[in-house]
Amino acid sequence: MTIMSNDHVYNAIIIGAGYSGLGQGAQFARDGIDNFLILEKEDQLGGVWRDNTYPGAACDTQSVIYCFSYFLHLGVSRMYAGREELLGYLNALADEYGLKDYLRTGQHVTSAVWDETDKVWALTTKEGTRYRSRALVPAWGQLGTPNIPNFPGLSTFEGISFHSAEWRHDVDLTGKRVGSIGAAASAVQYVPEVAEVASHLSVFQRSANYILPRNQQVFTEEELASFQRNPETYRQLRKSIHNEREAGFERTRRQTDAAAEGMRLAREHLENHIQDPVLREKFTPDYDFGCKRILRSDDFYPTFNRENVSLVTEGIERITPRGIVTRDGVEHEFDVLVFGTGFQSQAFQAGMEIIGRDGVSLDERWGNAPEAYLGMSVDGFPNMFILYGPNTNLNHHSIVAMIEAQNRYIRQGVDYLGADEQNVLDVTPSTLRTFNVQIQDELSKSAYSSDCSSWYKNEDGKVINNWSGTVAEYHALAAELNLADYGIIGDAEVAAELDLAGYGAS
Repeated sequence: MTIMSNDHVYNAIIIGAGYSGLGQGAQFARDGIDNFLILEKEDQLGGVWRDNTYPGAACDTQSVIYCFSYFLHLGVSRMYAGREELLGYLNALADEYGLKDYLRTGQHVTSAVWDETDKVWALTTKEGTRYRSRALVPAWGQLGTPNIPNFPGLSTFEGISFHSAEWRHDVDLTGKRVGSIGAAASAVQYVPEVAEVASHLSVFQRSANYILPRNQQVFTEEELASFQRNPETYRQLRKSIHNEREAGFERTRRQTDAAAEGMRLAREHLENHIQDPVLREKFTPDYDFGCKRILRSDDFYPTFNRENVSLVTEGIERITPRGIVTRDGVEHEFDVLVFGTGFQSQAFQAGMEIIGRDGVSLDERWGNAPEAYLGMSVDGFPNMFILYGPNTNLNHHSIVAMIEAQNRYIRQGVDYLGADEQNVLDVTPSTLRTFNVQIQDELSKSAYSSDCSSWYKNEDGKVINNWSGTVAEYHALAAELNLADYGIIGDAEVAAELDLAGYGAS
């Protein structure tokens, strides 16, 4: 492989061109930082909205809060937008802020190594290109690496199989016997679509989910015209939904009245659509509300009233050439298997090797318990800021609200690094330790820590994906880059001279 070296040192290199990476680029552009790149391994931007093309793919958060506050999605057609509209929004964001000038597609970064002498990150791509940057901004996300469990006999299946995030559009499901392994966030969207064409669809559910109605709202032409003519009407709707979702955080606290209300609403939604008492029981969760991701769907439950749709709750024993054998000994025959089995949500590095100070890899530093100060900074990995990193996921609100706070914080860090080539930001171990102890204590009181199997927790039961509080609480913590958190004391005057908003020193 020929290595092409780029000796130019960038102020920042962002890895990934989804919501968080493009949001960071837009924040840089808005604040006059132009010496940066966005490296994307695929041939176009979009992140999960580029990759997830399955039938029915849509956002399960209201669209009016699933956009950046400075670039409203005024043309959105409905409250829960589909995949095409969200991808269109990201392209419009990139066009508005000229991000395509900074975007390099087909650049799969495989390693990033901290250079202590030059105080830069040295990046190498699979394609053989090297880059150097003062700041490293990984924007991998938490739900980008498809996960297919290693079922016994998986390789023997003679039909067609694929993960929902790698949908085979060349496979016509019309008249086919289809098995969906999984019944969670992606499945509740594609199952109703597949049921319309399959001769029979069997949905394999490991555990039931709490599902609330979406109550989809399609905006009228008059409403859309009002959004465009007077964006304040959109902002007022956005504020109302923001407040409603923030108040919904109480539902994630264990054994609260709000959680009981959430359970009641989910049970009511189930009972409104499923009359069969046996099927109702199979769809009723046996764990605390909020322990798993809360789903929203108007058409998932009604799908199971169709004669060509079955729910299978017996565990999967093995996969055979003809289909699936469940633990009760029954063989279910299929032409196509769809794996709605989620993602490697704790693979925060997306297979990339990151080497920090003293040759320590991020894998070694983390083990099976990823942690980062504010979800962004890891001790021993200077000038690295992770977007949508450990303990920043939400179950009650839009992740874009978290990303926007991170984008502003990281811009402050890049400003500080750009002021002097000797400046380094390496969060102190005590800062990270204190932060992590506090949020883990708070998480212990939440439904996320209760007794269920969820992608929020590692194998030891530690919640490593979710944030412990509200969006407002996170914004308050991430509002200012405090140099003391990075062991830098007495630079307040320097920060003032640089006129860099947000710096503080104790």
